[in-house]
Amino acid sequence: MASRIRADDDGELSENSEINVTPFIDVMLVLLIIFMIAAPLSTVDIPVELPVAVADAPDRPSEPVFITITEDLALSVGETSTDLDRLFIDVGIATKQKRDTRIFIRADKSVPYGEFIRVMNILRADGFLKVGLVGLDETAAQEPDVDGPQSAVQP
Repeated sequence: MASRIRADDDGELSENSEINVTPFIDVMLVLLIIFMIAAPLSTVDIPVELPVAVADAPDRPSEPVFITITEDLALSVGETSTDLDRLFIDVGIATKQKRDTRIFIRADKSVPYGEFIRVMNILRADGFLKVGLVGLDETAAQEPDVDGPQSAVQP
């Protein structure tokens, strides 16, 4: 803490013990400038094309529950069309309210990531935590579609 001595009106010197905040403000402004320069450099803006799934498909249950998100963001549980408001009801009906049932999500590759996550959040909020993602098999992605798409279920 710094203090300064100044003369009063009667000619005596008195001590002034006010805090000098100028160095503190200088340091804060330097830190602000450093963070303003460093913050844009820390964000990553790299476009990513995700690869095709290459893992072996796990055993599929006898009656799997599929949620399908089409290109136009239409939802369906199995063969039943639904919307985001009724999704948890239709999933509950399809799984007979068994929360440990694995649910498979099939989404068109043009579906925005936010819409996909919205469906995942609805499932998680309702207690369905076992969710598998369905993707094309690597060989099916390279070969022309002759007998229909082959899918590999990813856990």
